[in-house]
Amino acid sequence: MRAFKSWRWVMRKKHALFDGVTCGVKMKQLQFMGIIFTVMLFIVYRTMNYQYWQTEIDERLDPFYTAKGFGVASNSLKGLPRGIIQARSDLELKPLWSTSSSRSKVNISSSHNLLAIPVGIKQKSNVDAMVQKFLSENFIVMLFHYDGNVDGWWDLSWSKKAIHIVAQNQTKWWFAKRFLHPAVVSLYDYIFLWDEDLGVENFHPGRYLKIVKSEELEISQPALDPSSTGIHHRITIRSRTKKFHRRVWDVRGSTKCAEDSEGPPCTGQVIINHCCRNHLLFVEGMAPVFSRSAWHCAWHLIQNDLVHGWGMDMKLGYCALGDRTENVGIVDSEYVVHQGLPTLGGASARKKHKHTVDMRAEIRRQSTSELQIFKERWEQAVKNDRNWVDPFQKKRRLTRRRNLRLHI
Repeated sequence: MRAFKSWRWVMRKKHALFDGVTCGVKMKQLQFMGIIFTVMLFIVYRTMNYQYWQTEIDERLDPFYTAKGFGVASNSLKGLPRGIIQARSDLELKPLWSTSSSRSKVNISSSHNLLAIPVGIKQKSNVDAMVQKFLSENFIVMLFHYDGNVDGWWDLSWSKKAIHIVAQNQTKWWFAKRFLHPAVVSLYDYIFLWDEDLGVENFHPGRYLKIVKSEELEISQPALDPSSTGIHHRITIRSRTKKFHRRVWDVRGSTKCAEDSEGPPCTGQVIINHCCRNHLLFVEGMAPVFSRSAWHCAWHLIQNDLVHGWGMDMKLGYCALGDRTENVGIVDSEYVVHQGLPTLGGASARKKHKHTVDMRAEIRRQSTSELQIFKERWEQAVKNDRNWVDPFQKKRRLTRRRNLRLHI
């Protein structure tokens, strides 16, 4: 009996020893797996961190043409060392040779905002008054000469410091698409793309930009004096009691602008195109102001072959970097007068002869055709892009549901 108990005790001790060894092995395995897991986490972290900084460097070197969106452009740069790549440019004039004074200013950017205007020699005096206002705030000035006349501007003191681009009978949006590429104007905080027939007696660009920045408006325009010619949308009319406004309330007419209106022409719109019933008052463009980021989007919205830009103002809210009812606005305290002068294309010709071409009528006909083409392209693009979700339709649905709950 004693021998049997001794044997059982030996077996228990053996099992206990075996269990201890097994537990020890398992503990060592867990420790080893923990070390492996930690090393793998470190490798993943370093890889993701490297990819993040690589992306940051890519975007810094080439803010608009990263490998994600433009693989071909990125591949074409692989033959260059990164440090030599200059992805941005500006519109500042540079001297043919440097003097001691110019060398001291070589790294100082003299302007961070741009004024671009399509001009004809007939509006020279008005353009001069406009430019003088902006020069006081150190803007870069670019003139698009649609009539081919550049020599007539050299007697103005500021003309030699401006950028002059000449193309006969071309519109503002034709010029903008070709000469205001986002990579070229990416150094400028705001782009003023204005018409030549605006009265600026009551406008100050410095005060205007302070309001735009404080209210975080990505797309804006100065309000129009009520005496302006060719006002078609009440949202652009100046309010005497406000500094700025983002919407208008109006229950008259076919379009009702009420509290729950969330899109153009009640809110989220600046007017970039006007065509008046009077045949003398076809005016291509108005006074839009874009932030750098908003212009990057708007430039891509401009259709290369549709030069009049009709229909764009109804879609610019998609470039407002968020809620267009908040990021698009009209500044009332700094306002302009739209003079409604006949510019590109001249006044409508009276048909004295049977074969006389009415240029203004032809331009209006072309603009109307382009508007229809733009609408069709937008609808087709929305249909084809299954991953795109209209942010404003989604917001409208949520608003309707909220209003239904309140009524129940």
